[in-house]
Amino acid sequence: MRKVGVIAGVVLLYAAVMGAQTKVDQGTKSGPAVAAQSVEAKSVAEQSVAAQSEISSAAVPEKSEGAIRAELDAQVAAWNRGDLKGYMQGYWHSEELTFFAGSKESAGWEAAYQRYRAGYSGKNKGMGKLKFFRIRIEVLSPEAAFVRGGWQLTMKDGSKRSGLFTVVLKKFVDGWKIIHDHSS
Repeated sequence: MRKVGVIAGVVLLYAAVMGAQTKVDQGTKSGPAVAAQSVEAKSVAEQSVAAQSEISSAAVPEKSEGAIRAELDAQVAAWNRGDLKGYMQGYWHSEELTFFAGSKESAGWEAAYQRYRAGYSGKNKGMGKLKFFRIRIEVLSPEAAFVRGGWQLTMKDGSKRSGLFTVVLKKFVDGWKIIHDHSS
């Protein structure tokens, strides 16, 4: 969308400049009047380019926010199905992934997966039902965002665990992925 807005602005600028030039070529105006008209046409076209750019830039965060929200919803759905690997699809599959929980820090996708696996799978353990709430998404650029919110797990016995989280996301070819998670 941004390319379309910029292209439209360039076309308008070109048309305005060419329109002024055509009038000069036709001999309808000459001298300072033509120069003033040409400057005015350029100014109008430049304002149009700026407005198109602002409009298309505003669409980037909205589109990104929707994609990020969809990724978080997919994580919740996977967790609630008991699909830990599906839940982990929301994380960057890299050794550079960082995860802070309580006073512990871990690095790498595999370490995060093993941490979840140790805590939520196995005999007499369950993943419970996950819910995110008070989600606030801040799109920092077309390729970076951070999300703040709360989480709550309702376990089979009705007990509840809850806390807060901040995640940093990066847009990759295959979509938005969490590159840093700080949960408490």
